[in-house]
Amino acid sequence: MKISILFAFLACVCAAYGQPNTSFYVATTGKDSNAGTQAAPWRTIQHAADTARAGSTVNVRGGTYEELVSLHASGNASDGFITFRSYPGEAAILEAEHITPPGRTGVLTIHDQSYVRVEGFEIRNFRTAEHDLAPLGIDVMGAGSHIELLKNNVHHIQQTFEGRDGPGHGANAFGIAVYGTSAKTPITDLVIDGNEVHHLKTGSSESVVVNGNVTNFRITHNVVHDNNNIGIDVIGFEHTAPDPAVDQARDGLVSGNLVYNITSKGNPAYRNDESSDGIYVDGGTRILIEHNVVHDVDFGIELASEHKDRATSYVIARNNLVYHNHTAGVSIGGYDPQRGHTEHCTVINNTLYDDDTSATGSGEFQMQWNMADNIFANNIVYAGPQCLMTILKTEVKPGQPPANIDHNLYYCASGAKASTWKNTAATVTGFEEYSQASGNDRNSHFQDPHFVDAAAKDFHLQPDSKAIAAGAIDGMPVGALDLDGSPRTKSGNIDIGCYQRK
Repeated sequence: MKISILFAFLACVCAAYGQPNTSFYVATTGKDSNAGTQAAPWRTIQHAADTARAGSTVNVRGGTYEELVSLHASGNASDGFITFRSYPGEAAILEAEHITPPGRTGVLTIHDQSYVRVEGFEIRNFRTAEHDLAPLGIDVMGAGSHIELLKNNVHHIQQTFEGRDGPGHGANAFGIAVYGTSAKTPITDLVIDGNEVHHLKTGSSESVVVNGNVTNFRITHNVVHDNNNIGIDVIGFEHTAPDPAVDQARDGLVSGNLVYNITSKGNPAYRNDESSDGIYVDGGTRILIEHNVVHDVDFGIELASEHKDRATSYVIARNNLVYHNHTAGVSIGGYDPQRGHTEHCTVINNTLYDDDTSATGSGEFQMQWNMADNIFANNIVYAGPQCLMTILKTEVKPGQPPANIDHNLYYCASGAKASTWKNTAATVTGFEEYSQASGNDRNSHFQDPHFVDAAAKDFHLQPDSKAIAAGAIDGMPVGALDLDGSPRTKSGNIDIGCYQRK
């Protein structure tokens, strides 16, 4: 008996003084007065968060924990991460069904911490209808580095307020939100990987978002679906960080994500507007968007800025599959002339198929306002029944085209002569007529790409496809791997679209 008491005392001492590489345990059968060992676990995750130090791993046994958790300690480079995880093979659930969010509140909050890892939790059922309250699944704020959010299941985080002050001006909720609010220190070396984020009602906000002073981030291999606003968003210029020079998410990777079944139609903040995005860069810079599949959302991929005189810039969107979306497959430019810019962005080697299913007139590739030095190349564009390929909403200034458009493969079932290309001056019918009138797509073609089985959503290329070896490579940031992870050809031409035929 005395020996067991001594061991418990030593375990508490080690925890208090930050003994590295220590494992602690939480269980629904535990007590916070216990030692936190596997045999004598704690009861609450918050108690573990208040106790764990650098190098610690907090193993949370399967079961339901009805609490909001704030992490108040950091790991470090020498001792390692503080890790909070569901015990392997078990599901730890953070349940907020009976909790009202006190203001802007996360079920799990990380504020001004570093070297923190959160893995394998189910986080669910945080709801409100109060306009001034904002529930979040995981809330990361302030400054910090080396934060990893891995393989969590975040769902039914919902803001159901019915009013709004105008389109997009409703209440807010978030699935996973990372807000860099410091002017001096960014949130950096951030990993959001392998999470499922679904069945959210986010009002005017987003399912997964990085906003403000956030840099060197990776949003990878997540599944985001069945939500009523934007799937993945990279944001700048919202006054999140007080210094405009750093108020811009930047230098990030958005890769390997599956985003589907997202629409703002019916969302009280938007009513009947279909204006949400699968993947959206709104004021971010130096972002790589690749190897994602986006379908049955409003806009597939959008590169724009909502803030006057501010730009989304130096974004590469490549090797993505974008299909069956309600409005445009890819959209660039501010959504009205008083919005921001899209500059130095490249949309290359993507496959767009049967977008604008709601017949909004946005087509497959939409160019709106305030654009310069963009590229749209090596893409397969297979339009649906409208056969509306591109739309340009702004007048082209001499010598300043909104995008360099070439080396693409276009097709629709009704044929080249029926294809439609809209701009401010007129609607042009016919592929050759459009190319001559616009000067675009001089090296592009209008032919069936011969997908393996489009009806079954298999957009690989058959051996006789005209997309094979028809893409440009010189000076193009095509990437080393296609959507499957197969290598692209390093010399000569490559295949058009998101897949390289093996």
